[in-house]
Amino acid sequence: MDLADYYRLLGLRTGASYEEIKASYRRLARRYHPDANPTNQQQAQERFIQLTEAYKVLSNLVPPGTESAPPSREPPNRYSTDPRTSATKPPIKVTVTKTVTKSTSPSASAATPTSGKPTSKPVAQSPPIQFQNLSTVEQKLKSQSYQQLQQLLKQQRFPRAVALTEGLAQRLPNDAEVRQWQAITYQRFGRHLIGNRQSDKARVYLKKALRTDPHNKSLWYEVERDFRRIEQIEIY
Repeated sequence: MDLADYYRLLGLRTGASYEEIKASYRRLARRYHPDANPTNQQQAQERFIQLTEAYKVLSNLVPPGTESAPPSREPPNRYSTDPRTSATKPPIKVTVTKTVTKSTSPSASAATPTSGKPTSKPVAQSPPIQFQNLSTVEQKLKSQSYQQLQQLLKQQRFPRAVALTEGLAQRLPNDAEVRQWQAITYQRFGRHLIGNRQSDKARVYLKKALRTDPHNKSLWYEVERDFRRIEQIEIY
């Protein structure tokens, strides 16, 4: 179920405010609560579970106090190929897009020190999130979504992470950094599916990653590795 399905399930338009999501969920939850449908309890329970899931996803995506999304006033921007946003390996790339070294390889953030001796690992610091041309509400939404995304990826809750980034991309359609997060999430989910031997579904998400962020060379490198893994699995 994608983000649009959650909105439709609650009878809302895409980009509804937190209060609209909350009010719609309460109204529908009362209607489909199993105790309120003794003659059709099983179907009511299934619908109630779906409504609860939709509410959890959307309420996490849209923080309290967020108004309905107005039409975007941002001018279309050309995609930035700044190496700070494309030089780090997923998933670390989501949190570390800038280093103090002169150059960075796609796997630098996860590589073993070349000296061969154990060294103290520097503490990773999140780079400043880009807020150009965003309103105060949009800045808050992007910042909170960024923190939620880190937790979801860490916990390997990939469907929720996908829903989060897709919803954020709908709210901020011209934000190149959000598209980068979305592409990384697709790639991470695809790699997870490969590990579960769901090759066909993995291909879908890997291709979606490339379509979402086609100029990210590091992402292409990782996706190529993932496709090679799929080939090896299918051979053996």
